[in-house]
Amino acid sequence: MKPLGPIPQGFTTRDGVLEVGGVPVTALVARAGDTPLFVYSAAMLSARVAALGSAMPQRLAIHYAVKANPFAPLLQHMAGLVDGFDIASGGELALARAAGMDAARISFAGPGKRDGELQAAIEAGVTLNLESEGEAARALTIAERLGLTPRLAIRVNPSFDLRGSGMKMGGGAKPFGVDAERVPALARHIIAAGAEFRGLHIYAGSQTLGADAVIEAQAATLALAGRIGDAIGQPIPRVNLGGGFGIPYFHGDQPLDITAVGAALSEAFTRLPDALSTTHFCIELGRWLVGEAGVYLTRIIDRKISHGAVFLVTDGGLHHQLAASGNFGTVVRRNYPLAIATRMDEPANEEASVVGCLCTPLDRLADSALLPRAETGDLVAVFCAGAYGASASPAAFLGHGPAREMLV
Repeated sequence: MKPLGPIPQGFTTRDGVLEVGGVPVTALVARAGDTPLFVYSAAMLSARVAALGSAMPQRLAIHYAVKANPFAPLLQHMAGLVDGFDIASGGELALARAAGMDAARISFAGPGKRDGELQAAIEAGVTLNLESEGEAARALTIAERLGLTPRLAIRVNPSFDLRGSGMKMGGGAKPFGVDAERVPALARHIIAAGAEFRGLHIYAGSQTLGADAVIEAQAATLALAGRIGDAIGQPIPRVNLGGGFGIPYFHGDQPLDITAVGAALSEAFTRLPDALSTTHFCIELGRWLVGEAGVYLTRIIDRKISHGAVFLVTDGGLHHQLAASGNFGTVVRRNYPLAIATRMDEPANEEASVVGCLCTPLDRLADSALLPRAETGDLVAVFCAGAYGASASPAAFLGHGPAREMLV
């Protein structure tokens, strides 16, 4: 048997049925019309942002990384909770504006920005996090043609990465950002060109559960930003410290200690270098803010036995939950948090694999897990489905189509 990941706190049950936002999932499925269905809890989203705000220093603004979950009702809810949005495409810019986020509180990162995306951001007044000298030249040319002053920050490729991170975004040769030693010259160039210099974006990695690693990376980020400010010869107006906060997905994972991270950052803010004494700081988080607030619901449509092994075949699968299937960068496949949502009060007494409806052996939501005996018609809940689920999975694969989504 392979253990399941830990179910996040904040969910309740009634008469053995999982609830989201105090509503039984059976009722939510009926409201949606069918499965598969992603359900996101507005109350859990609000509580998560509040918890982060309480743990972090007041000086630190909280931004939401739209790439984690761009579902429109969720974005509208988050727009009322956070200080800004971070986006990575022109499409996300349109979604962020539609959600009601002020363009002055939006920053745009990502390599390969097209000229049309640069123009749309400059026209709206969005801060562009420049990924290269070439992108800077294109942005300045477009702004001159439009007769506008662009808001330009520089994404820095630091010499360090985020220790223990699932995806390393800094250190060594990377497609992201400008190598740190070249940043001062680029900053002086865009200032001389008449742009509004908005500061630095330094993102070292993602999905880290170790507080010590986050504290270490933030300290290195502040030191690097201070050195860059000294080299530029003027204070840095803004610094985006990146993100990297992980959530527990697998058996044995422990939650990130945000209280320790916040305390260390508060202390670090009391001894900033002169170049950062008046700097506005922010942190951008996606997964940590929304991941645990989502559940993916799929219905068992067949129960079968093969060579003595039980397979629960669902109407969902990796085309909606690629990460839970282990096909989103996982080296060794481990089970996400998962439960039989209509049998929450029954004992786990059967080893079974939960598989999807696709014609590939990769389509597996739980592998040899200990579960209550489930039958055709039961609902399966995959937890930690609020981030990198519906929009980060191949919904068009084999023509099954996208899952429904709902904010409650």
